[in-house]
Amino acid sequence: MNSLQIQNFFEILRAANPSPQTELEYASVFELLTAVLLSAQATDVGVNKATRRLFPIANTPQKILALGLAGLSEQIRTIGLYHSKARHLLATCQILIDQHQGQVPRSRAALEALPGVGRKTANVVLNVAFGEPTMAVDTHLFRVSNRTGLAPGKTPLAVEMGLLKRIPPEFMVDAHHWLILHGRYVCKARQPLCSVCNVANDCDHGRRLQSAID
Repeated sequence: MNSLQIQNFFEILRAANPSPQTELEYASVFELLTAVLLSAQATDVGVNKATRRLFPIANTPQKILALGLAGLSEQIRTIGLYHSKARHLLATCQILIDQHQGQVPRSRAALEALPGVGRKTANVVLNVAFGEPTMAVDTHLFRVSNRTGLAPGKTPLAVEMGLLKRIPPEFMVDAHHWLILHGRYVCKARQPLCSVCNVANDCDHGRRLQSAID
């Protein structure tokens, strides 16, 4: 994709969804961090199902710690890898209390120092909670970036760096959401819905398909 196509691509996505939001349900920065930590190898729908049980009884580091490993594991047992995630969340809560006055830190280094929090999770929190122009490259962003030609790369970090370089500044804060939603509902892994895609004309894959038809 060239710069004009990238501009058109995001203008179309913005027009269709001017204020994109994460599909994870949360009411505080700590709840967001918890939900994202639990979302590894799990769907947002599955995470929301678990946090609807968890958050009404424990939505602060202190309350999560009070549940203990058995209690927390019981609350999130429907999520894949729930036992290891429970251990990571408990350790994270202890660090938040000991080192950050119970608050979620705003720096990347501090976030990535939390158990179970990698670069992708840190990017989500920085973007969604604090409005930082970051790119959390999950499977959707990785696929969309490569398939469309927006920011091809062999690794998530390469794609992230490409996105940060190629996306115009005016779209940066919301681009993460637009790309995730586009990958989740339109540019699907097995059968992308190119026939109904409103950005197909600016996408390398879409243009190749149209050339083959012509």
